[in-house]
Amino acid sequence: MEKKLFVGGLSWGTKEDDLQVAFAKFGEITHVKVITDRETGRSRGFGFVSFANNDDAMTAITQMDGTELDGRTIKVSEAEDKRDNRSRGGGGGGGFNRNRY
Repeated sequence: MEKKLFVGGLSWGTKEDDLQVAFAKFGEITHVKVITDRETGRSRGFGFVSFANNDDAMTAITQMDGTELDGRTIKVSEAEDKRDNRSRGGGGGGGFNRNRY
């Protein structure tokens, strides 16, 4: 099963090819993405690396977390599924209720 890793603390100059090379020694990589600013195209300092195999991803975390890449100490961890972080439910509250007045 594919496993996505978060890689933070990247140098502004780190490209997707750099991440590919740095993590390829741990196993088959299925996807690499450095997140960039929409307006400037400049790196936002983090990215994602997806491995085909969960065990390879876990090895990459233990071997790469806290190491140096392109002159910066990187943070490597399991990526959180952004769907898990979304609010579940309606919220509301504090709004003006027209039917009361």
